[in-house]
Amino acid sequence: MPVTLDIRIQADDFDIAAEQAALGRGRADIGALVSFTGLCRDENGRLEALELEHYPGMAESEITRIAETAIDRFGLLGLTAIHRHGRIKPGENIVLVIAAATHRQAAFDGATFVMDFLKTDAPFWKKEHLKGGGDNGWVEARERDLSARDHWQ
Repeated sequence: MPVTLDIRIQADDFDIAAEQAALGRGRADIGALVSFTGLCRDENGRLEALELEHYPGMAESEITRIAETAIDRFGLLGLTAIHRHGRIKPGENIVLVIAAATHRQAAFDGATFVMDFLKTDAPFWKKEHLKGGGDNGWVEARERDLSARDHWQ
């Protein structure tokens, strides 16, 4: 069967169970689905919302490039990556990555690889809006995110 690849950037929330079911539907060759869901944190109660902006077209292209690299490198049978944009409140979903493979380790590695590169290389910008007004400016990539990405090279 052909590899399934689904990349979406959207303002609307997503249904994790429905996305897992869609990726695995009719695929007896899939032995493992590994998913990662990133949520908006409240940053110790100080965050009202996280604003996510992206570069339309370029963001989809970069996530597709990352996903295709993961598919080739780990022999994935399918991959879904959904990233939200707009204003997201604490506790809400931000990102979903689901990797499908014949065996679990490939699915785990594929999902982790995609998240490590998505976090640092996809053209998204985050601004923290604080409770009580004001913002904390645009958030830069953290050193630990860069290190996680670099360990794959």
